Amino acid sequence: MSAPPVSRALLLYYALPAFALAMPTIPAYVYLPSFYADLGLGLAAVGVTLLAARIFDVITDPLIGVISDKLHLRWGRRRPWVVAGAVVAGAGLLALFQPPDHVSAAYLLLWSIVLYLGWTMIAVPYTAWGAELSSDYHQRSRITGAREMAMVLGIVAAGSLPAIAAGSGASERDGLVAVAWLAICVGAPTIALLVWRVPEAVSGPGHRADWPRRADIAAMRANKPFIRLLGGWFINGLANGLPAALFPLYLQYGLQADAVERGVLIVLYFISGVAAIPLWVRLSGRLGKHRTWCVAMAVACAAFIWVPFLGPGDLLVFAAICIVTGVALGADLALPPAMQADVVDLDTLRTGAARAGLFFALWSMATKLALALAVGIAFPALAAFGFAPGEVNEAGAILALAVIYAGVPTVLKVCAVALIWRHPLTERRQNIIRRRLSARHRRLSRD
Repeated sequence: MSAPPVSRALLLYYALPAFALAMPTIPAYVYLPSFYADLGLGLAAVGVTLLAARIFDVITDPLIGVISDKLHLRWGRRRPWVVAGAVVAGAGLLALFQPPDHVSAAYLLLWSIVLYLGWTMIAVPYTAWGAELSSDYHQRSRITGAREMAMVLGIVAAGSLPAIAAGSGASERDGLVAVAWLAICVGAPTIALLVWRVPEAVSGPGHRADWPRRADIAAMRANKPFIRLLGGWFINGLANGLPAALFPLYLQYGLQADAVERGVLIVLYFISGVAAIPLWVRLSGRLGKHRTWCVAMAVACAAFIWVPFLGPGDLLVFAAICIVTGVALGADLALPPAMQADVVDLDTLRTGAARAGLFFALWSMATKLALALAVGIAFPALAAFGFAPGEVNEAGAILALAVIYAGVPTVLKVCAVALIWRHPLTERRQNIIRRRLSARHRRLSRD
């Protein structure tokens, strides 16, 4: 049984806020750590500080997820959190991206927590909202694909601003400030359109959204497809987080690329991801979402494994690697969140609970923990191997940078493929789940 297709207009209104939400991503995860390290904090201090902020951030996810499931306000369950989160994130963004001349680790910690909290208040309800827009196996891929395409376009639009600023004679700080204000100016009207034009799903009869009880937690642990998917997503997130954290350092010290070249390579990577999303969505209609995602991860490994063999000046070869891994990124963005919506259906069938917010909060926790561990592991590990930014590094330190940047992620992605390849929620099984949920809904409506 197929749900009616989601209109292009609805896809557009839902996806547009992702453009603004993603704008600070590259500056926050790629440029910001090295930016604060250059301000005098040092790599190890920045890594530990951002890890601490991420740990706090992880704690807030399930709380916001549960409340956005349970609390029904006049505006709905998801809308109020998205609006409030935009205000909090905007304040954190401005403070973090335009710091005073003399900063401390406490300043970085405080405003990182504020920014991450605002992002959580937006992201968890927003992704749950998208999962509830359709119950169809393939329509969910369209919804997540549209959202992630907008997100990557936002990354491309803003991620190169610091490099453009450096190339035009302005400072990297000027580029970060421009990103912050651009995200705020674009985010305000797109979130207004989301709130105004995109409906929220109404829980069917018998679908409760209470605070999780012990039996509910046990049911989540017994949801084997969810556990398998969450584990694969975490491992793959760590594999993506390591190169994201080390990207500017590897380009600067491993390939000796200048600021403009670094910006071009970042844009090339994400543009490739945007272009590939429709292809992966279409392929998933033939192979299934989980097998298609595994193919994409294998493609990324086949390209990434050559990075440790590159040296200074090998920019054309690395550009080809960026294109291939960028194409693989398209599947990372579009398919796993659509698979997550399917495991939420299984939970609803077994428990009668409407808990998309909680599930996507746990999904967000895994993402953030992976990114936090990537920064918390990569920077201290580099320091342990004798690598230091701003100094002349020995060949062994540069090799360690390349291996942590690309070799370790390749091994992690192989592990993720092994875990996801036999994911049990295929299209046929998801359709059976939806039929049973629909039959329950009709029965309870009659009663």
